[in-house]
Amino acid sequence: MKEIIIKNELSKKFKRSYPLISPTDLTEASQKPTNEWVKFVSQQKEFIGYGYLGHQNKGIGWMVSFDESQPINDNLLKQLFNEAFEKRQGLMNDPLTTAFRLFNGEGDGLGGIIIDWYDGYLVISWYNQVIYSFKEQLLTIIQNCFGEELLGVYEKVRFEGKGLAESSHLSGNQASEPLLIQENGVSYATYLNEGLMTGIFLDQREVRNQLIEGLAMGKTVLNTFSYTGAFSVASLIGGAEKTTSVDLAKRSLNKTREMFEVNGINASEQDIIVMDVFDYYKFALRKNLSFDVIILDPPSFSRNKKKTFSVAKNYNELVAEAVAILNKDGILIASSNAANVPLPKFEKLVEQGINESKRKFEKMALYQLPVDFAVNKNFKEGNYLKVMIYKIF
Repeated sequence: MKEIIIKNELSKKFKRSYPLISPTDLTEASQKPTNEWVKFVSQQKEFIGYGYLGHQNKGIGWMVSFDESQPINDNLLKQLFNEAFEKRQGLMNDPLTTAFRLFNGEGDGLGGIIIDWYDGYLVISWYNQVIYSFKEQLLTIIQNCFGEELLGVYEKVRFEGKGLAESSHLSGNQASEPLLIQENGVSYATYLNEGLMTGIFLDQREVRNQLIEGLAMGKTVLNTFSYTGAFSVASLIGGAEKTTSVDLAKRSLNKTREMFEVNGINASEQDIIVMDVFDYYKFALRKNLSFDVIILDPPSFSRNKKKTFSVAKNYNELVAEAVAILNKDGILIASSNAANVPLPKFEKLVEQGINESKRKFEKMALYQLPVDFAVNKNFKEGNYLKVMIYKIF
Protein backbone atom coordinates (compact mmCIF):
# COMPACT_ATOMS: atom_id res chain seq x y z
CA MET A 1 0.00 0.00 0.00
CA LYS A 2 1.33 3.41 -0.96
CA GLU A 3 2.47 5.58 1.96
CA ILE A 4 1.59 9.29 2.06
CA ILE A 5 3.65 11.44 4.39
CA ILE A 6 2.05 13.98 6.72
CA LYS A 7 4.22 16.70 8.18
CA ASN A 8 5.14 16.00 11.78
CA GLU A 9 3.89 19.35 13.08
CA LEU A 10 0.47 18.82 11.50
CA SER A 11 -0.13 15.23 12.53
CA LYS A 12 -1.65 15.97 15.96
CA LYS A 13 -5.13 16.77 14.64
CA PHE A 14 -5.29 13.41 12.86
CA LYS A 15 -4.42 11.65 16.10
CA ARG A 16 -7.68 13.19 17.34
CA SER A 17 -9.45 11.48 14.40
CA TYR A 18 -9.81 14.62 12.29
CA PRO A 19 -10.78 13.34 8.81
CA LEU A 20 -10.06 16.08 6.25
CA ILE A 21 -6.66 16.31 4.59
CA SER A 22 -5.46 19.66 3.24
CA PRO A 23 -2.52 20.30 0.88
CA THR A 24 -0.55 21.97 3.66
CA ASP A 25 -0.76 18.79 5.77
CA LEU A 26 1.40 16.82 3.35
CA THR A 27 5.00 16.95 2.24
CA GLU A 28 5.24 18.29 -1.30
CA ALA A 29 6.10 14.89 -2.75
CA SER A 30 2.93 13.37 -1.24
CA GLN A 31 0.33 15.75 -2.67
CA LYS A 32 -0.34 14.03 -5.99
CA PRO A 33 -3.67 12.13 -6.01
CA THR A 34 -3.55 8.40 -6.63
CA ASN A 35 -6.46 6.09 -7.49
CA GLU A 36 -5.96 3.70 -4.60
CA TRP A 37 -6.49 3.46 -0.87
CA VAL A 38 -3.38 4.73 0.88
CA LYS A 39 -1.64 4.65 4.24
CA PHE A 40 -0.80 7.95 5.95
CA VAL A 41 2.35 8.13 8.05
CA SER A 42 4.41 10.81 9.77
CA GLN A 43 7.84 11.83 8.55
CA GLN A 44 9.17 9.31 11.09
CA LYS A 45 7.00 6.61 9.48
CA GLU A 46 4.61 6.52 12.45
CA PHE A 47 1.17 5.22 11.43
CA ILE A 48 -1.57 7.86 11.30
CA GLY A 49 -4.42 6.37 9.29
CA TYR A 50 -5.81 4.87 6.09
CA GLY A 51 -7.73 6.85 3.48
CA TYR A 52 -7.35 8.34 0.04
CA LEU A 53 -6.26 11.50 -1.79
CA GLY A 54 -8.77 13.20 -4.06
CA HIS A 55 -9.20 16.90 -4.81
CA GLN A 56 -12.63 18.38 -4.13
CA ASN A 57 -14.09 21.68 -3.01
CA LYS A 58 -12.80 21.11 0.50
CA GLY A 59 -9.35 19.60 0.99
CA ILE A 60 -7.53 16.98 -1.05
CA GLY A 61 -8.48 13.78 0.70
CA TRP A 62 -10.07 11.93 3.60
CA MET A 63 -9.00 9.70 6.44
CA VAL A 64 -11.25 6.66 6.73
CA SER A 65 -9.65 4.37 9.34
CA PHE A 66 -7.43 5.32 12.27
CA ASP A 67 -6.93 1.70 13.34
CA GLU A 68 -3.70 0.24 11.97
CA SER A 69 -5.18 -3.25 12.17
CA GLN A 70 -8.15 -2.16 10.02
CA PRO A 71 -7.11 -1.16 6.48
CA ILE A 72 -9.77 -0.15 3.97
CA ASN A 73 -11.30 -3.28 2.46
CA ASP A 74 -14.73 -4.68 1.62
CA ASN A 75 -15.35 -5.67 5.25
CA LEU A 76 -14.74 -2.15 6.56
CA LEU A 77 -16.81 -0.54 3.81
CA LYS A 78 -19.70 -2.97 4.41
CA GLN A 79 -19.57 -2.08 8.09
CA LEU A 80 -19.68 1.67 7.39
CA PHE A 81 -22.65 1.42 5.04
CA ASN A 82 -24.57 -1.10 7.15
CA GLU A 83 -24.14 1.01 10.29
CA ALA A 84 -25.29 4.13 8.46
CA PHE A 85 -28.34 2.44 6.96
CA GLU A 86 -29.27 0.90 10.31
CA LYS A 87 -29.26 4.35 11.92
CA ARG A 88 -31.89 5.49 9.40
CA GLN A 89 -34.32 2.63 10.03
CA GLY A 90 -36.69 4.92 11.90
CA LEU A 91 -37.03 7.10 8.81
CA MET A 92 -37.12 4.07 6.52
CA ASN A 93 -40.17 2.82 8.43
CA ASP A 94 -41.95 6.20 8.53
CA PRO A 95 -44.72 6.32 5.87
CA LEU A 96 -44.99 10.10 6.27
CA THR A 97 -41.38 10.70 5.16
CA THR A 98 -40.06 8.81 2.14
CA ALA A 99 -36.97 10.88 1.23
CA PHE A 100 -33.94 11.48 3.44
CA ARG A 101 -30.17 11.06 3.63
CA LEU A 102 -28.88 7.50 3.99
CA PHE A 103 -25.13 8.15 4.07
CA ASN A 104 -23.55 11.53 4.77
CA GLY A 105 -19.93 11.30 3.69
CA GLU A 106 -17.41 11.87 6.46
CA GLY A 107 -20.27 12.04 8.96
CA ASP A 108 -20.75 8.31 8.36
CA GLY A 109 -17.06 7.54 7.99
CA LEU A 110 -16.26 7.92 4.27
CA GLY A 111 -15.81 11.43 2.89
CA GLY A 112 -16.52 12.19 -0.75
CA ILE A 113 -19.70 10.12 -1.20
CA ILE A 114 -23.28 10.92 -0.23
CA ILE A 115 -26.35 8.72 -0.65
CA ASP A 116 -29.95 9.91 -0.54
CA TRP A 117 -33.10 7.75 -0.45
CA TYR A 118 -36.06 8.77 -2.59
CA ASP A 119 -38.94 6.36 -1.94
CA GLY A 120 -37.07 3.23 -3.04
CA TYR A 121 -34.43 4.88 -5.22
CA LEU A 122 -30.84 5.67 -4.31
CA VAL A 123 -29.22 8.90 -5.49
CA ILE A 124 -25.45 8.62 -5.05
CA SER A 125 -23.30 11.76 -5.25
CA TRP A 126 -19.56 11.53 -5.99
CA TYR A 127 -17.49 14.53 -4.93
CA ASN A 128 -14.06 13.75 -6.38
CA GLN A 129 -12.44 11.72 -9.13
CA VAL A 130 -10.69 9.29 -6.80
CA ILE A 131 -13.73 8.15 -4.82
CA TYR A 132 -15.43 7.81 -8.20
CA SER A 133 -12.64 5.44 -9.30
CA PHE A 134 -13.83 3.04 -6.54
CA LYS A 135 -17.37 3.19 -7.97
CA GLU A 136 -17.80 -0.47 -8.90
CA GLN A 137 -16.49 -1.71 -5.54
CA LEU A 138 -18.72 0.70 -3.62
CA LEU A 139 -21.83 0.12 -5.74
CA THR A 140 -21.60 -3.64 -5.23
CA ILE A 141 -21.39 -3.21 -1.46
CA ILE A 142 -24.15 -0.58 -1.31
CA GLN A 143 -26.61 -2.53 -3.46
CA ASN A 144 -26.00 -5.72 -1.48
CA CYS A 145 -27.30 -3.92 1.60
CA PHE A 146 -30.79 -3.79 0.06
CA GLY A 147 -33.24 -6.40 -1.11
CA GLU A 148 -36.33 -5.99 -3.25
CA GLU A 149 -37.09 -2.64 -1.61
CA LEU A 150 -34.39 -1.03 -3.79
CA LEU A 151 -36.09 -0.02 -7.04
CA GLY A 152 -33.26 1.76 -8.84
CA VAL A 153 -30.01 3.72 -8.57
CA TYR A 154 -29.00 7.16 -9.90
CA GLU A 155 -25.73 9.05 -9.61
CA LYS A 156 -24.65 12.69 -9.53
CA VAL A 157 -21.07 13.58 -10.51
CA ARG A 158 -20.20 16.68 -8.50
CA PHE A 159 -16.68 17.20 -9.80
CA GLU A 160 -15.30 18.16 -13.18
CA GLY A 161 -14.88 14.88 -15.00
CA LYS A 162 -14.18 14.87 -18.72
CA GLY A 163 -16.87 13.02 -20.60
CA LEU A 164 -18.94 12.28 -17.47
CA ALA A 165 -22.62 13.19 -17.37
CA GLU A 166 -23.50 15.14 -14.23
CA SER A 167 -26.58 12.96 -13.71
CA SER A 168 -27.24 9.37 -14.82
CA HIS A 169 -29.51 6.40 -14.20
CA LEU A 170 -27.26 3.48 -13.22
CA SER A 171 -29.45 0.44 -12.61
CA GLY A 172 -32.89 -0.91 -11.84
CA ASN A 173 -36.14 0.83 -12.70
CA GLN A 174 -36.32 4.44 -13.76
CA ALA A 175 -38.31 6.67 -11.42
CA SER A 176 -41.47 8.36 -12.62
CA GLU A 177 -41.20 12.05 -13.51
CA PRO A 178 -42.05 13.61 -11.27
CA LEU A 179 -41.43 11.18 -8.43
CA LEU A 180 -43.73 12.27 -5.62
CA ILE A 181 -42.05 11.84 -2.25
CA GLN A 182 -43.52 12.45 1.18
CA GLU A 183 -42.00 14.55 3.93
CA ASN A 184 -43.91 14.88 7.17
CA GLY A 185 -47.04 13.97 5.23
CA VAL A 186 -46.60 16.62 2.51
CA SER A 187 -45.99 15.73 -1.15
CA TYR A 188 -43.04 17.15 -3.10
CA ALA A 189 -42.37 16.66 -6.82
CA THR A 190 -38.81 15.46 -7.45
CA TYR A 191 -36.81 14.59 -10.57
CA LEU A 192 -33.94 12.19 -9.99
CA ASN A 193 -32.22 12.61 -13.35
CA GLU A 194 -32.60 16.32 -14.06
CA GLY A 195 -29.17 17.82 -13.39
CA LEU A 196 -27.51 17.94 -9.99
CA MET A 197 -30.61 19.03 -8.05
CA THR A 198 -33.75 16.99 -7.52
CA GLY A 199 -36.27 19.69 -6.61
CA ILE A 200 -35.97 19.62 -2.84
CA PHE A 201 -33.18 20.22 -0.32
CA LEU A 202 -33.58 17.37 2.15
CA ASP A 203 -31.53 19.06 4.89
CA GLN A 204 -34.35 21.61 5.48
CA ARG A 205 -36.87 18.98 6.62
CA GLU A 206 -37.11 20.21 10.22
CA VAL A 207 -37.58 23.84 9.19
CA ARG A 208 -40.32 22.93 6.72
CA ASN A 209 -41.95 20.93 9.48
CA GLN A 210 -42.13 24.04 11.68
CA LEU A 211 -44.09 25.72 8.89
CA ILE A 212 -46.30 22.64 8.46
CA GLU A 213 -47.04 22.74 12.19
CA GLY A 214 -48.28 26.32 12.02
CA LEU A 215 -45.39 28.78 12.33
CA ALA A 216 -46.96 30.83 9.52
CA MET A 217 -50.63 30.07 10.29
CA GLY A 218 -52.85 32.95 9.22
CA LYS A 219 -49.85 34.92 7.98
CA THR A 220 -48.60 36.24 4.65
CA VAL A 221 -45.29 34.67 3.61
CA LEU A 222 -42.51 35.91 1.33
CA ASN A 223 -40.28 33.02 0.24
CA THR A 224 -37.13 34.42 -1.39
CA PHE A 225 -34.68 32.36 -3.49
CA SER A 226 -37.66 30.04 -3.56
CA TYR A 227 -36.32 27.43 -6.05
CA THR A 228 -39.28 25.02 -6.41
CA GLY A 229 -41.38 26.61 -3.67
CA ALA A 230 -41.03 23.88 -1.02
CA PHE A 231 -41.12 26.40 1.85
CA SER A 232 -44.22 27.99 0.30
CA VAL A 233 -46.00 24.63 0.12
CA ALA A 234 -45.11 23.85 3.75
CA SER A 235 -46.39 27.28 4.81
CA LEU A 236 -49.75 26.81 3.08
CA ILE A 237 -50.20 23.28 4.45
CA GLY A 238 -49.61 24.84 7.86
CA GLY A 239 -52.36 27.41 7.38
CA ALA A 240 -50.59 30.43 5.88
CA GLU A 241 -52.97 33.02 4.40
CA LYS A 242 -50.98 33.55 1.19
CA THR A 243 -47.45 33.01 -0.18
CA THR A 244 -45.24 34.99 -2.53
CA SER A 245 -42.37 32.99 -4.03
CA VAL A 246 -39.51 34.93 -5.64
CA ASP A 247 -36.60 33.46 -7.61
CA LEU A 248 -34.53 34.75 -10.51
CA ALA A 249 -34.50 31.38 -12.33
CA LYS A 250 -37.28 31.09 -14.92
CA ARG A 251 -37.69 27.38 -14.16
CA SER A 252 -38.94 28.30 -10.68
CA LEU A 253 -42.31 29.38 -12.10
CA ASN A 254 -43.46 26.01 -13.45
CA LYS A 255 -41.65 24.05 -10.73
CA THR A 256 -43.45 25.99 -8.00
CA ARG A 257 -46.81 25.65 -9.72
CA GLU A 258 -46.26 21.91 -9.87
CA MET A 259 -45.40 21.74 -6.17
CA PHE A 260 -48.67 23.50 -5.34
CA GLU A 261 -50.73 21.32 -7.66
CA VAL A 262 -49.47 17.97 -6.31
CA ASN A 263 -50.74 19.12 -2.91
CA GLY A 264 -54.14 20.25 -4.19
CA ILE A 265 -53.27 23.94 -3.84
CA ASN A 266 -54.58 26.38 -6.46
CA ALA A 267 -51.39 27.95 -7.82
CA SER A 268 -53.30 30.87 -9.34
CA GLU A 269 -54.16 32.09 -5.84
CA GLN A 270 -50.46 32.40 -4.93
CA ASP A 271 -47.88 34.86 -6.26
CA ILE A 272 -44.94 33.28 -8.08
CA ILE A 273 -42.50 35.90 -9.34
CA VAL A 274 -39.40 35.52 -11.50
CA MET A 275 -37.21 38.40 -10.36
CA ASP A 276 -33.95 39.18 -8.59
CA VAL A 277 -34.68 39.25 -4.86
CA PHE A 278 -33.05 42.66 -4.30
CA ASP A 279 -35.12 44.08 -7.18
CA TYR A 280 -38.22 42.57 -5.60
CA TYR A 281 -37.45 44.36 -2.33
CA LYS A 282 -37.50 47.68 -4.23
CA PHE A 283 -40.71 46.69 -6.05
CA ALA A 284 -42.38 45.78 -2.73
CA LEU A 285 -41.45 49.13 -1.20
CA ARG A 286 -42.86 51.01 -4.21
CA LYS A 287 -46.10 49.05 -4.03
CA ASN A 288 -46.36 49.26 -0.21
CA LEU A 289 -46.21 45.47 0.08
CA SER A 290 -45.27 43.90 3.40
CA PHE A 291 -45.29 40.42 4.90
CA ASP A 292 -45.73 38.64 8.22
CA VAL A 293 -43.07 35.99 7.52
CA ILE A 294 -39.99 36.30 5.30
CA ILE A 295 -37.78 33.32 4.43
CA LEU A 296 -34.20 33.92 3.27
CA ASP A 297 -32.37 30.90 1.89
CA PRO A 298 -29.90 32.20 -0.73
CA PRO A 299 -27.14 30.27 -2.49
CA SER A 300 -23.71 30.70 -0.91
CA PHE A 301 -22.61 32.70 -3.94
CA SER A 302 -24.42 34.04 -6.98
CA ARG A 303 -23.85 36.54 -9.75
CA ASN A 304 -26.14 38.21 -12.27
CA LYS A 305 -25.72 41.17 -14.60
CA LYS A 306 -26.38 43.66 -11.82
CA LYS A 307 -24.97 42.19 -8.63
CA THR A 308 -22.63 39.68 -7.04
CA PHE A 309 -23.87 38.15 -3.79
CA SER A 310 -22.05 36.06 -1.23
CA VAL A 311 -23.31 35.01 2.17
CA ALA A 312 -20.00 35.91 3.81
CA LYS A 313 -20.06 39.51 2.51
CA ASN A 314 -23.66 40.44 1.81
CA TYR A 315 -26.06 38.52 4.08
CA ASN A 316 -26.52 41.49 6.40
CA GLU A 317 -27.68 43.58 3.39
CA LEU A 318 -30.14 40.86 2.43
CA VAL A 319 -31.55 40.87 5.97
CA ALA A 320 -31.74 44.67 6.28
CA GLU A 321 -33.75 45.00 3.07
CA ALA A 322 -36.02 42.12 4.08
CA VAL A 323 -36.77 43.63 7.48
CA ALA A 324 -37.80 46.86 5.74
CA ILE A 325 -40.85 45.01 4.31
CA LEU A 326 -41.50 42.79 7.34
CA ASN A 327 -44.57 43.66 9.42
CA LYS A 328 -44.41 44.44 13.13
CA ASP A 329 -44.10 41.25 15.18
CA GLY A 330 -43.09 39.50 11.97
CA ILE A 331 -40.99 36.35 11.68
CA LEU A 332 -37.67 36.20 9.86
CA ILE A 333 -36.30 32.79 8.86
CA ALA A 334 -32.64 33.29 7.94
CA SER A 335 -30.86 30.29 6.43
CA SER A 336 -27.49 29.50 4.88
CA ASN A 337 -25.57 26.39 3.84
CA ALA A 338 -22.29 28.28 3.34
CA ALA A 339 -19.65 26.05 4.93
CA ASN A 340 -17.15 28.92 4.98
CA VAL A 341 -19.40 30.96 7.31
CA PRO A 342 -19.40 29.49 10.83
CA LEU A 343 -22.48 29.82 13.01
CA PRO A 344 -21.19 32.74 15.19
CA LYS A 345 -20.32 34.78 12.08
CA PHE A 346 -23.67 33.99 10.47
CA GLU A 347 -25.56 35.03 13.60
CA LYS A 348 -23.57 38.27 13.67
CA LEU A 349 -24.42 39.01 10.00
CA VAL A 350 -28.14 38.37 10.55
CA GLU A 351 -28.36 40.51 13.66
CA GLN A 352 -26.27 43.25 12.04
CA GLY A 353 -28.86 43.42 9.27
CA ILE A 354 -31.74 43.62 11.75
CA ASN A 355 -29.96 46.34 13.73
CA GLU A 356 -29.41 48.37 10.56
CA SER A 357 -33.19 48.63 10.33
CA LYS A 358 -33.36 49.85 13.93
CA ARG A 359 -35.79 47.07 14.86
CA LYS A 360 -35.76 45.07 18.06
CA PHE A 361 -35.76 41.30 17.86
CA GLU A 362 -36.04 38.06 19.78
CA LYS A 363 -34.28 34.89 18.74
CA MET A 364 -36.86 32.08 18.61
CA ALA A 365 -34.99 29.01 17.34
CA LEU A 366 -31.86 27.61 15.73
CA TYR A 367 -31.80 24.62 13.38
CA GLN A 368 -28.80 22.84 11.95
CA LEU A 369 -28.53 19.54 10.11
CA PRO A 370 -31.18 16.91 10.93
CA VAL A 371 -30.13 13.59 12.41
CA ASP A 372 -29.89 11.74 9.08
CA PHE A 373 -27.26 14.28 7.95
CA ALA A 374 -24.74 12.75 10.34
CA VAL A 375 -21.88 14.98 11.49
CA ASN A 376 -18.46 13.68 12.51
CA LYS A 377 -17.88 14.88 16.09
CA ASN A 378 -14.24 15.54 15.18
CA PHE A 379 -15.20 17.59 12.12
CA LYS A 380 -17.74 20.11 13.37
CA GLU A 381 -17.43 22.26 10.24
CA GLY A 382 -19.32 19.46 8.50
CA ASN A 383 -22.47 20.83 10.19
CA TYR A 384 -22.82 23.48 7.49
CA LEU A 385 -26.53 24.31 7.75
CA LYS A 386 -27.59 27.28 9.86
CA VAL A 387 -31.24 28.36 10.13
CA MET A 388 -32.12 31.08 12.64
CA ILE A 389 -35.69 32.14 13.34
CA TYR A 390 -36.32 35.61 14.78
CA LYS A 391 -39.35 37.59 15.84
CA ILE A 392 -38.93 41.23 14.77
CA PHE A 393 -40.73 43.95 16.69
